[in-house]
Parts: sequence; structure tokens; C-alpha cells
Amino acid sequence: MTLSPSHPLMDGRTANSPLITAYRGGTPSRRPVWFMRQAGRSLPEYRELRVGTTMLESCLKPAMAAEITLQPVRRHDVDAAIFFSDIVIPLKLAGVGVDIVPGVGPVLEKPIRTAADIAALPELTDAALDPIREAVALTVAELGSTPLIGFAGAPFTVAAYMVEGRPSRDHLGPRTMMHAEPHLWAELMNWAADASGKFLRAQIEAGASAGQLFDSWAGSLGLADYTEHVAPASSRALDHVRDLGVPLIHFGTGTSELLGAMHDVGVDVMGVDYRLPLDEANRRLGGKVPLQGNIDPALLSAPWEVLEAHVREVVAAGAHAPSHVVNLGHGVPPETDPAVLSRLVELVHSI
Repeated sequence: MTLSPSHPLMDGRTANSPLITAYRGGTPSRRPVWFMRQAGRSLPEYRELRVGTTMLESCLKPAMAAEITLQPVRRHDVDAAIFFSDIVIPLKLAGVGVDIVPGVGPVLEKPIRTAADIAALPELTDAALDPIREAVALTVAELGSTPLIGFAGAPFTVAAYMVEGRPSRDHLGPRTMMHAEPHLWAELMNWAADASGKFLRAQIEAGASAGQLFDSWAGSLGLADYTEHVAPASSRALDHVRDLGVPLIHFGTGTSELLGAMHDVGVDVMGVDYRLPLDEANRRLGGKVPLQGNIDPALLSAPWEVLEAHVREVVAAGAHAPSHVVNLGHGVPPETDPAVLSRLVELVHSI
């Protein structure tokens, strides 16, 4: 399977953009920068648009999801849009009872903990993903030469929410299940991998020029557990989109010790969180992998001269890698001043 001739990567709109050039290890015309969670709570236009709408509703209204995705591109001149959605949207579309509770996060009506619970999980159908395709198509029609990045939650993070039933600090439930009931764990991970993989494929086929797998909670794992109980499912999720030929990025938080194993699931670019300098990440990956990251989000509220010095350090460390896309080492905090992000983009483009 290949992308349609009208896809932005195929018709010339995004193939030579700074972002895609850097993701493919080339030398871009300007240093590309975008921010995880750039669409959302830090923007007043987002808060205004979202009045009276729940998080999941806003993700599933195609025109609203497209508008939210476009807002930071208009405001900040970033080199990519990241599709506005949530990692539990595939669960919702499959028919799993889940909601995003303000101030808490994803909460399931019933945690998934037994063989019967897993056997009862509904399959995510192709037709259920139509609102996602529509939102992506609307977004891409407005983006022009700016690429859209599709995204999905990695199976461990999705499964961790499913077992715990809500956000957790230590993820004891999923970590226990992977050892106490490894066959059940593998079944759950395969379900999560297929749901995330289908979700990502729908975005890429509809016009996303790259795909990023987020493993928010993989940092709670040691290398042996990750390699044995998690990596195969992450690879399975990406198997859904490999034939499409778009650059694939993998990012996790607290995953410095897992970088090599996360790259080995089969991705082109590694996102690095703020804990590990990019020159060290490059060394651990053998100097062969394009990197993305890793400005510390905490410094977005620091005095400008402190932030500027830090950004210049990040760019200098990233220069050791084959190529570097500037980003944060996690998402934009909600209280961030949007003017700081715009100024940061100008700085990165000027270096």
C-alpha cells in the first residue's frame, strides 16, 4: 500500500519541508521546531473555542479538532502541526467506556483486569475512524506546505490506563499483570497495539506526513521488562503504518535508559525528554539516529535570558546528531505565555 497521489508527501507540499527533511536525516532549509501539546490550554483562542465542550467531544468534532490543530501554526510559525486528539480516542471509538475527567485525566467506566474483561473488548472498526479522517483532511487542506504529524499512544501507556482505570503514579497494576499473568498481558497489549495502530494509520492515510508514538509511562519500566513485555506490542502498533513510508518518531518520558530498545521497535527518529542531553542521547544511539527535543518545559516560565541560553545549549547538543528537530522534552505546560513560544520559535529559526 502506498499513499494516494494527492497526499501532501506525494504531491510535493511537504516532502521537502524542513521537518520532513530533518526527520529523514537531511539538511533542512531552516532549523525545524514544534512543541508537543502546542495545541491546547496555553492558547486563549483554544480556551474560547472549547467553552461548553468536553475534551473527548472536541476531539471528535472534525471542524473543531482541525481548528485547534491549526491555531498554534498560525500563531507561532512552528514547522509542524500535531493532530489534536487524545490517546484514549481509539478506546472511545471502539466502544470502551472512557471519559477525560478535568483535573484527573482518562477514567474508564470499568478497569480491564481479567480474562473476561479482555475477551469482551470490542474491536475498533475502520468506519469508526471516519471522524478522525475528516478532521485530518480539513486540517491538511489549510496547512499548505506545513506538515501534519499524526500520533497515537504506545500500547503500554494505553494498557496502563486500561488496567488502572485512571492515571497512576507507579503503574503497579500493569506491572504486576505483565509478570503474574503474562498471557493476559500480551492479549491486552495486542488489543491496544492494534487500536493505536489503526488510529495512526487513519491519520496518515488522510494526510499526516509523519507519525509519532507517545509512551508517556514507559519510564516506569526497567529495560528487561520493556524489552520483553512492551517492545513487541509497540512494534506491532507501528506495523500498521510501516508500508506507508512516512517518518516515524518514538517518544517517552523518563526513558533515557530505554532509548536503544525504543529505537529498535523500528522508528526513524527518537524523541528525547529533558532529562538526557542530546549529545549523550546521540552517543547512546550510535550517532545514526535523527533526534527530536529537548528543551525543559520548566524553563518556559524562567527569565528570557535563562531560556535563551538553555535553547542555545540544546541546539548545540543536537548538532552532534545526524539531524535535529527542536522540541520540548515534554508538553507545553498550560500556564505558558504564548508569546514566549512565539519568541522561542524566532530564536530557533535565527540560530
